[in-house]
Amino acid sequence: MHQCTTLLSAISIQHPIIQAPMAGGVTTPELVAAVSNAGGLGSLGVGYLSPSKLRAEIKQIRRLTSKPFAVNLFIPEQATHVDEKSLTDLIGQLKPICDELGIDAEQLTIAYQDQFDEQFAVVVEERVPVFSFTFGLLPSEKLEQCKKAGIFVMGTATTVHEAMQLERLGVDAVVAQGSEAGGHRGTFAHAYHEAMIGTMALVPQVADHVKVPVVAAGGIMDARGIAASFALGASAVQMGTAFIPCEESGAHPLYKQALIASSEDRVAVTSSITGKAVRGLRNKLMDLTEQLPETLPYPLQHVLTQHIRKAAAEQLRSEWMSMWAGQGIRLARQQSAQELVKRLTQETDSIIKMLKLQGINKLNKQK
Repeated sequence: MHQCTTLLSAISIQHPIIQAPMAGGVTTPELVAAVSNAGGLGSLGVGYLSPSKLRAEIKQIRRLTSKPFAVNLFIPEQATHVDEKSLTDLIGQLKPICDELGIDAEQLTIAYQDQFDEQFAVVVEERVPVFSFTFGLLPSEKLEQCKKAGIFVMGTATTVHEAMQLERLGVDAVVAQGSEAGGHRGTFAHAYHEAMIGTMALVPQVADHVKVPVVAAGGIMDARGIAASFALGASAVQMGTAFIPCEESGAHPLYKQALIASSEDRVAVTSSITGKAVRGLRNKLMDLTEQLPETLPYPLQHVLTQHIRKAAAEQLRSEWMSMWAGQGIRLARQQSAQELVKRLTQETDSIIKMLKLQGINKLNKQK
């Protein structure tokens, strides 16, 4: 495997493959540990976990692996006031979906409690090896706490401007997340439509403007994408959609099936389900919510539709579930996380050797 020595030695992993921290239950302790045990870096997405649940999952990961792993948190969004009439109107507009699922629309709520400070305290107290964050800039005093605890810190950027802000903040590495990425992207300094730069264009520009290691993310599904990322200046890759169908993933079985059976033209970006731009599989939920005259800002819209999505999963109704996915969806395969990391490693080695051989042959012909 391509030896990105600075980053690999800093976080003590064998292969420069990071499993993306997908919140909402996809990144189980079993998945995180399996990736880390295979030589990559497993990541736990904990944006929606309570502090006590977060601590329990960290301890479970440590029971399953002695290798490094990462924990990811969302930088809190600014609180927004929602007037009662707007909320009542929106709930009324979602009632047809509730009726379809046989649930009471009056149960829909936007009750939400920001637990970031408490979650972050757990991360520091548990001294997790790697901490990553998205949706903004980590307060400098919290970054300092990570440094004192010996925690390697990564921030997410979707533009060069964001990457430079992260470097000035003092992060140890920048995740350059291209627009092909599934789920919510980490845009924080721009409107989402101003930061839709593809991975191939974003990574080399970020690599040219920051001195810290760059991790390529967005649409990377196989060894070809990994090798290309190295050529573009990345020190490692972060992959999410590729790990969703894995045996250890916590994704709903119908979600895994839909992902494997779908194609790139069925993947779309919408803000109507969660209030923040998110890329996922188009279905009835996406189609109907996009017809709403207005949506609440994230995370309020996310909380409002959560009851609908949970009921849909329980009733095995994938047409009303949220199923996030990136643009490389046709390349998804069902296998164990260990098998996936092994295959990616071997195939990337083969590609790099082939490219080196081609370069040598070309030089010999020119002599």
